[in-house]
Amino acid sequence: MDALCDAIHKAGTPACVGVDPVLESLPASVVAGQPGPVAAIVEFTYSVLAGAAGAVPAVKFQAACFERYGHEGYAALEQAVDEARRLGLYVILDAKRGDIGTTSEHYAASVVRMGAQAITVNGYLGPSGVKPFVEAGLAVFVLVRTSNADSDLLQAARLADGRTVAQVMAEQVSHLGAGRVGTGGLSQVGAVVGATKSAEAQMLRAAMPDQMFLVPGYGAQGGTAADVKALVRPGAASMGAAGVIVNASRSVIYAGAAEPDWRVRMHDAALAFAKDVASILRS
Repeated sequence: MDALCDAIHKAGTPACVGVDPVLESLPASVVAGQPGPVAAIVEFTYSVLAGAAGAVPAVKFQAACFERYGHEGYAALEQAVDEARRLGLYVILDAKRGDIGTTSEHYAASVVRMGAQAITVNGYLGPSGVKPFVEAGLAVFVLVRTSNADSDLLQAARLADGRTVAQVMAEQVSHLGAGRVGTGGLSQVGAVVGATKSAEAQMLRAAMPDQMFLVPGYGAQGGTAADVKALVRPGAASMGAAGVIVNASRSVIYAGAAEPDWRVRMHDAALAFAKDVASILRS
């Protein structure tokens, strides 16, 4: 997580571009100019990475968008991660892995081999399913309060003692991250907290004071600047220590997708997003 803090500090923004390539949404010129869907996705992804580099410190690959194409898609994902690292981008793999401890060890090894620096993890099988990722040296973002509307059915449900399921998960994340705080003041174990759930921001931040929050839901899903501001660590001395990395996918990567100069439009959207998110933390 120190590497992410440093990347945010150097870039001057806690913005992260989500790489979610969907064939049906790609520019027509990209699809027409390639022999098949995987080649089109690779061409598009490399353009996104080039546009993100220099604008934002990090990218988040949605593994499912690649894995649906089998071994060719997985190979494309590995190559894209390598390209992102070559461009100096911090890489988060959004795969939401989560299983019993021994199986998680295999998942963790695959993420390390791929070259990603961070992974999203489903912690609902308990701490033993998360620990292998931590022990493998990865930064880990555990699902706590996700941005999708129907997450309330489970995450907002109240237990007999009055706590919500999300509160219990937040406490587990804090416990898992104790003793694993880096020089930047943030734990190796972070949390996924949607911008659309800012009404619970004070409670979640109090439960996880040393966690980096990976924040989806900004922009296309309705999350606002005020929502992000509510998730920031109080009294943070720097942008890197503020404890948020804010993700936007569709609003950036498909900007101008129907236009001939879509690469320029996409890069401009990445720059605007980066500036917008940075201004939130400076205000």
